[in-house]
Amino acid sequence: MNARARALTEVNCGDLPNVRVAAPEDVPDAVRFAAIWSNPPIRIGKAALHDLLLRWLPRLAPDGRALLVVQKHLGADSLARWLAERGFPTTRLCSRVGYRLLEVQCAR
Repeated sequence: MNARARALTEVNCGDLPNVRVAAPEDVPDAVRFAAIWSNPPIRIGKAALHDLLLRWLPRLAPDGRALLVVQKHLGADSLARWLAERGFPTTRLCSRVGYRLLEVQCAR
C-alpha cells in the first residue's frame, strides 16, 4: 500500500523466488493471481474499499480464490453479500473471536 510497507516486504521475503513486490500501479494488467490473502483495510471507507476490491478480485485466475479476514462488527457479513451480488461467490469459512474468514471465488 505504501513505499515503507513494500520495503519491509522485500526485507522479510528475502530471496523467495515467487515473491515480487510492486506498487499497485506497477502491476501489469495481464497479471492474474491464483490466490489473494488479505485483511482488507475496512476503515478506508466503504467506497474506497469497494474500489480496491473491484481492482484486484477480477484479476483472480479462473480457479483462483481470495481469503479475506474481516471483523464481524466492521461489516464482514454485509461485505460478503456485496461481493456475492457482484458475481464473486463468497463463503464464510469460519468465524472466531469476532472475525470472519471469507473465501471469495473468481467471478463467473
